[in-house]
Amino acid sequence: MADLQLSNLVSGKPVLLEKNGVSVCVTRVGDEVFAINDVCSHSDASLSEGDVTDFKIECWLHGAEFDLRTGEAITLPANMPVAVYAVKVDGDSVTIEI
Repeated sequence: MADLQLSNLVSGKPVLLEKNGVSVCVTRVGDEVFAINDVCSHSDASLSEGDVTDFKIECWLHGAEFDLRTGEAITLPANMPVAVYAVKVDGDSVTIEI
């Protein structure tokens, strides 16, 4: 069963998905979909409320940026990565593997 539908994801507009008790930030960039842990590694803030530029998401609280592809912290104040989850796209179905 799909978690989301590709047609409902707008490129550059992250969404919050709760799956198996985990908060996940799901972001479409062009034809690709990425899933990272929704909680910023610097502070308890939701990354799905942040801004997306190319393959980066910026935490709205303190401006830390993370690479959507790897979860790596790109800018301070965050210096620890966030978890990345596998994404499977099958037609219009998007499944996140936790």
